[in-house]
Amino acid sequence: MLTLEATGQTVKTKDWNIHYTQSGDPAARAVVLLHGSGPGATGWSNYKTNISVLAEHFHVIAPDMPGWGASDPATRDRQDHALAAVQLLDALGIDKAAFVGNSMGGITTLRLATEYPERVSHVITMGPGSGLQPKLFSPGGGLSEGMKVLVEAYRDPSPASMKKLVQVMTYDSERFGTDELAVERADGAQSRPEHLANYLTGLGQGGPIPKWFRLEDLPKVEVPTLLIHGRDDRVVGFENSLVLLAHIPNSRLVVLNRCGHWAQVEHADEFNRLVTEFITHN
Repeated sequence: MLTLEATGQTVKTKDWNIHYTQSGDPAARAVVLLHGSGPGATGWSNYKTNISVLAEHFHVIAPDMPGWGASDPATRDRQDHALAAVQLLDALGIDKAAFVGNSMGGITTLRLATEYPERVSHVITMGPGSGLQPKLFSPGGGLSEGMKVLVEAYRDPSPASMKKLVQVMTYDSERFGTDELAVERADGAQSRPEHLANYLTGLGQGGPIPKWFRLEDLPKVEVPTLLIHGRDDRVVGFENSLVLLAHIPNSRLVVLNRCGHWAQVEHADEFNRLVTEFITHN
């Protein structure tokens, strides 16, 4: 069994100290796993059920992006995760990688594909938004049910708030939205209060993600793209991936029933198989 202690390390890039976990053969194809925006989220917490399986085939890197986990804090004006990902590749001596992104990580992955296409071999997303289109997030516009719970967990990073968060993120909340996971996320969030404060400040300045990809740029994406979305996602509706599918020429969409926002957690075996086969054969 891999552990965070055994695989975690920190690298100094041009602008940030970035913590990451690494596993697999360094000579194999590089696959970078990008986490979502929830309080206490890290590369390890989002992908600990996937890293060891994917590492049997690939060189797997799961960073904590600036503003999360054990990486440097980042105010909204310094939070450029696409640039941070490129600097991480540079620091690790990697020319090109397949990027796998959940939620905010999917937004970053699509930015990489449009702004740094020479560094991306494959795009895989799970539950990203399709842009600043609030009607797709909830019927009446504004924040979705899941995003409201997420923001409240930033304001009150207690185990009780995190329990609501991990439950709204999953379809089978009894199995996956456990007390143990809630405590783990609460401990992670409370250990870095500067991350919580920066997120909430950014929220009041127009949103915690300062830069999105542009829909009009997606038709230029030429790399193979796999969109995975939970049919029961209460954070970002699966309709967002339909929009992405319509804009990215070399793309396909897998919609999973009985699946919330964390496809890589709730359907880990299928997710690992989909990612492995897609990267290997495309």
